[in-house]
Amino acid sequence: MFEITQDMVMDTLGMFAFLAVELTILFLLISYIVGVLQEYIPPAKIQSILSGKNGKGYFVAGLLGAITPFCSCSTIPFLKGLLRAKAGFGTMMVFLFASPLLNPIIIGLFAVTFGLEVTVFYFAIAMGVSVIAGYTLEKLGFEKYVKAEAYITPEAKGCATACGGKKAPVNKWRRIWNTTWVDFKKVVPYLIGGIALGSMIYGFMPTEFVASVASADNPLAIPVAAIIGIPLYIRAEAVIPLSAALAAKGMGLGAVMALIIGSAGASLTEVVLLKSIFKNQMIAAFLFVIIGMAISAGFLYEFIF
Repeated sequence: MFEITQDMVMDTLGMFAFLAVELTILFLLISYIVGVLQEYIPPAKIQSILSGKNGKGYFVAGLLGAITPFCSCSTIPFLKGLLRAKAGFGTMMVFLFASPLLNPIIIGLFAVTFGLEVTVFYFAIAMGVSVIAGYTLEKLGFEKYVKAEAYITPEAKGCATACGGKKAPVNKWRRIWNTTWVDFKKVVPYLIGGIALGSMIYGFMPTEFVASVASADNPLAIPVAAIIGIPLYIRAEAVIPLSAALAAKGMGLGAVMALIIGSAGASLTEVVLLKSIFKNQMIAAFLFVIIGMAISAGFLYEFIF
């Protein structure tokens, strides 16, 4: 019988507080940095970089994702900046998929924990599927499922007003901050709701349960691990060590690969945040790609290794 313990409650509250503070700081910081970049790099330049001919822009977007140390949630403000810069839809999707999966932290931990050969396999799968998915979604016309307001830079309020009703000049750094703050207030309900759900699952779902349903003896272990990984919302810094521990408890290595991609590539918090940008059809496509990538990588890993 499942019993709620004090430790579970404390773990849930601790994770909620940690994620609320961390993701708030990350969102504000990254949004501000994106605002500064937009101040100095004209939208036309970003558009040209991420819309290279012969598919070059897709790989550039994937590499951009690989060198940005973002988790699945902190990718969102950068994505908003790309939308407002009117970068290509397909390349933006490549960045959205690749950024949390290929960030330097997770690649480094992968190499240390599982070795170079497995790391190369993981990188090739994550990059390849991200590029193919971005290209396919663009060709299928999924850009129509981006909400119209996602392209609009919010109007910063609270600017100083001089006597006579004229607006006083606003320092550009202050203007960027005002825009960042308006953006943040719009996503706070989504952020808090997603963090609450993820924290409860983190606190009340024991690792022993994850290992048992995704053991090597279970033919459905890989799909189960891929799906379980999304609501778990495991941090990039924790996903590799936790996966190694689960493997030691009897979890199949293909399922471990699926769990890593599912947990690093998406989370409940990210999905809720994406609701402020995408319509439901695009959310469904995003989850389909991540789960499909996780399951395919898991089975392919078992077949090759």
